[in-house]
Amino acid sequence: MRKTLLLAAVAAMALGAGPALAKKQLVIVVKGLDNPFFEAIHQGCEKWNKENASSEYECFYTGPASTSDEAGEAQIVQDMLSKADTVAMAISPSNAPLIAQTIKTANPTIPIMTLDADLSKEDAALRKTYLGTDNYLMGHKIGEYIKKGKPNGGTICTIEGNPAADNILRRAQGMRDALSGKEGLAALAGEGGWTEVAGCPVFTNDDGAKGVQAMTDILAANPKLDAFGIMGGWPLFGAPQPYRDLFGPLKDRIASNDFVIGAADTIGDEVAIAGDGLVTALVGQRPFEMGYKAPSVMIDLIEGKPVADPVFTGLDECTKDTVDTCIQK
Repeated sequence: MRKTLLLAAVAAMALGAGPALAKKQLVIVVKGLDNPFFEAIHQGCEKWNKENASSEYECFYTGPASTSDEAGEAQIVQDMLSKADTVAMAISPSNAPLIAQTIKTANPTIPIMTLDADLSKEDAALRKTYLGTDNYLMGHKIGEYIKKGKPNGGTICTIEGNPAADNILRRAQGMRDALSGKEGLAALAGEGGWTEVAGCPVFTNDDGAKGVQAMTDILAANPKLDAFGIMGGWPLFGAPQPYRDLFGPLKDRIASNDFVIGAADTIGDEVAIAGDGLVTALVGQRPFEMGYKAPSVMIDLIEGKPVADPVFTGLDECTKDTVDTCIQK
């Protein structure tokens, strides 16, 4: 009788055990999986997973296939918020107003933070913190390099990404403020000696080839253009050979600061392009660090620990003369 009862108890325990419980998901949603910047965030997320294999939490990285798919990103945010195992989320909004509306509609009870790109100031209360680059400072530094190269000013065209991407808009504002010496100008019309030419800023939707084509068209229409301010590295890391083909003939002008190019990021071929003298200066972000830190920040938010807002990652500044030492290891 005792043996029978023991066997029954063992069987009940076996039935009740079932498969191992899935880990709680710390979800990172990026603008698109086609961008090497976000792949660096992915690698940071994976490093956290390897170092925390015994944790009850897991960093889960996702996003739409294309960076230009704003609706796709919003749908993924909505879908992941509906999953019971999603316990926190870090979002890099491609279209900040759309993502804000998605969050409002979902009305989540889990902690939401932004990563790499933030919501607008009006919607900032929808997230607990922002982790990533000080985008205004980044743009300001790009502007400082351009101004150093052409202290008397000139004509400039700004290359931007998505017109609703808050991080890019903040960079452009920082650049304009640095060039003009004033704050909050929507466009430059002679302030500080700088004027933005007709047709600019150009919005490329983070498409490198589109960015190079836009710059080709701007140069054709403005052969005496003095500068480009590129608010994301898309034309350099997304279309490096077309970029080289376009600016190779201007290498001597770039070397003498007769023509100045300040650009964001230090991804892919960008540092090599700087070493070849085809860009005046790069101001780079640290996406790997963002992906690596995000899970820990989300856990702190879940546990109710104090978290600073914002949490800034650093910047790397590269010129032709510093390409061997400019990237943080």
